[in-house]
Amino acid sequence: MTTAQRIKEVEEEMAKTQKNKATNYHLGQLKAKLAKLRRELIAPPGGGGGGGPGLGFDVARTGIASVGFVGFPSVGKSTLMSKLTGTHSEVASYEFTTLTTVPGTLQHNGARIQVLDLPGIIEGAKDGKGRGRQVIAVARTCNLIFIVLDVLKPLNDLAILTNELEGFGIRLNKKAPAITVKRKETGGIAISNTVPLTKIDPDEIRAVLSEYRMNSCAISIHQPDATIEDLIDVIEGNRVYVPAIFVLNKIDAISIEELDLLYKIPNSVPISSQLWLNIDELLEFMWEKLNLVRIYTKPRGQAPDYSSPVVLRRGRCTVENFCNAIHKDILKQFKNAMVWGVSAKHSRGQKVGLEHVLEDEDIICIYKK
Repeated sequence: MTTAQRIKEVEEEMAKTQKNKATNYHLGQLKAKLAKLRRELIAPPGGGGGGGPGLGFDVARTGIASVGFVGFPSVGKSTLMSKLTGTHSEVASYEFTTLTTVPGTLQHNGARIQVLDLPGIIEGAKDGKGRGRQVIAVARTCNLIFIVLDVLKPLNDLAILTNELEGFGIRLNKKAPAITVKRKETGGIAISNTVPLTKIDPDEIRAVLSEYRMNSCAISIHQPDATIEDLIDVIEGNRVYVPAIFVLNKIDAISIEELDLLYKIPNSVPISSQLWLNIDELLEFMWEKLNLVRIYTKPRGQAPDYSSPVVLRRGRCTVENFCNAIHKDILKQFKNAMVWGVSAKHSRGQKVGLEHVLEDEDIICIYKK
């Protein structure tokens, strides 16, 4: 029996099992078993590159961040990609026009951002259908994902695509669960929680631990809405938490009233790639989701240079990170720096060291020894 067949068998058993106190343990085991099978499908035992991107999917990384375009065939991904980057991505009215990853570069707010047009996903990709495994393997490495949807059926397609990505360990617009799992040599299972548990049951927890053969460990839960799936994610340890924007394309085909309804979908931006409508809003939302920081340089005795900022990723935007982004030799001669902007304590500027954290649109002047 293949892995995909075993996955289907487990899913069918879960579907026919009623959820109640008596079945919690059994359902917990099934969910853990399903997670292990999905891991096997992504990266088959013995290596062999089965989970790797594959021919036509390996792309050299450029720019400060990468954005992957994911969607069903013929939703307008290639048109949007071509117009944003000037890179030709085959466009046609029939399905599966794009067969490999097509890279391009987008310039926005002084930052070079890599854009990856991925082949269209089909339902069942997570179970090995089509080129889903290769497509999603690339999507896992992106800093942001554009889920491109046909505006005429956005919610149904979004549910299917989210399910496909979830099956490959990609969690969209979510944070890692506030759960810690510590293995021990002896002592059995200890479960503690600092918040009331409303969606997870101790029997389910023990069932999952049993399936993973974790007979001695300490589980600590600090998330009030934690589920058994969250615990499995922590144990598996191979999940990626990626921000996503739901790009609702082809708004030129709907009415103003329908457009108003689309704005109620969280994390979404309605656009028309064909008529180039609402693209500015999409780019600004992209910038916000990527969490990038622009730093302007100020040579001593001169005005700040606003034409070409140094762009850093939030979380890696100290003065030391800034120096390394310009040239590693700067650190050897670094004495201190003057910073103006949000991160400075005073409007007249603040003298800082290498550990100072910079904020978006700060101005910096480096002093050497």
